[in-house]
Amino acid sequence: MKIHHKHVSGKELLIKVFNHQEVNQIPWVPFAGIHAGSLKKYTATEILTNSEKLQECLIAVNKLYHPDGQPVIFDLQVEAEILGCGLRWSDKSPPMVITHPLEKSLKIPIKLPEKTDGRLPMILDVMEKFKVEVQEKTALFGLITGPLTLASHLRGTNIYLDLFQNKKFVHDLLKYATQVCLKITEYYIEAGMDVIAVVDPVVSQISPRTFEEFLIVHFQRIFNYIKKQDRFSCFFVCGDATKNLSLIAQTKPDSMFVDENIDMEKAMKIIKPKNIVLGGNIPLTTVMLFGTQQDNMKYVVDLINLVGKKNLIIAPGCDMPYDVPPDNVIGAFQAIKEPELIGESLANYEQTEIDIDVELPDYYNLPKPLIEVFTIDSSVCAACGYMLATALDAKTEFGDRIELIEHRFIKRESVARAKKLQIKHLPCILINGQVKWSSIIPNREELLNEIERVL
Repeated sequence: MKIHHKHVSGKELLIKVFNHQEVNQIPWVPFAGIHAGSLKKYTATEILTNSEKLQECLIAVNKLYHPDGQPVIFDLQVEAEILGCGLRWSDKSPPMVITHPLEKSLKIPIKLPEKTDGRLPMILDVMEKFKVEVQEKTALFGLITGPLTLASHLRGTNIYLDLFQNKKFVHDLLKYATQVCLKITEYYIEAGMDVIAVVDPVVSQISPRTFEEFLIVHFQRIFNYIKKQDRFSCFFVCGDATKNLSLIAQTKPDSMFVDENIDMEKAMKIIKPKNIVLGGNIPLTTVMLFGTQQDNMKYVVDLINLVGKKNLIIAPGCDMPYDVPPDNVIGAFQAIKEPELIGESLANYEQTEIDIDVELPDYYNLPKPLIEVFTIDSSVCAACGYMLATALDAKTEFGDRIELIEHRFIKRESVARAKKLQIKHLPCILINGQVKWSSIIPNREELLNEIERVL
């Protein structure tokens, strides 16, 4: 039986779920950031710098994917660029931070972003225009860079050693980063955003002790501010943040969005006592990018059967890859709207396996230590980027004495290789075929010491 909700808009449906009301169907939030560009054959750079092209692509996403909630822009480098970080731009991914203004300095900045800075004029203009376009049909998400990821952009990989050796500096830097978050939040709310998502992927790479010592008070401050502005909030974390979920819940966001590294059933049990809505977590590569339409439908139906419909929003695990086939996204949407019907039709369906024969190195007879970094895509995922950057630091230190390779999950061969190595979570670092760090970014000293030991 088809479910119709023509008298309830997508925004109203989402608000009902945020308010923990019973609903007949689950809200759908397709995180189409750079992927939106593919619908109109624009590059990621074009839609992240041009207001007309971004607006055109947002309208295309809204018409094709029928979102209940929709982000206006998914770019965790907006604030960093304003604060002096250098960026490298790409056609099929958001820009990547390549220079860090505090890399050799412990001086805390005082500048806070103004509406006229960087790409904010373009972003705020599109937010206001797109708000007029969708009216009350779709809830709009304003995504801001979380304090730890922003601090990492400013300081670079040194921050992971600072957490132990320069604690006062880290406390001060995170306090500053939080002020930046609050200022951007203020601008996005003024521009009409209904939900403010604090996206902090690097949180998955630190220990609970570190989160509690350095971050919990700052996230509480941000979410308290959003609540006072009569908006909804979400904590968006990528990677295996399972160890930190209970602490994240203590910061009291209205919702928490996670990716495929998280067991949704386990996450729901952890955050349920705090009455937090859970969002996620269709796998970005193995299902959305490389899977079939049926794979996407099957994943959604299985997810609903696993965790139920209460306090759930279905979404991709993060910003969808540029080349995700639109049919796969449409399939996910169809399964969300008609889970019983789709479930019956796919009762005996098994997900398509990536059948690529990869040959692993002879790890026991390597001429030199081999460092392998498995990432979703270091140019898209901040946590992946900083894990790779730490490994690149080691490569600079040891030079030709070691070999370094990145395996990106946007390539089928990398997925098959990870499966053969039985890798469970991303990002991770392997040395000579052995996982040494998984969902924890080592500081420079730790990595160098481990490589020295192998040498």
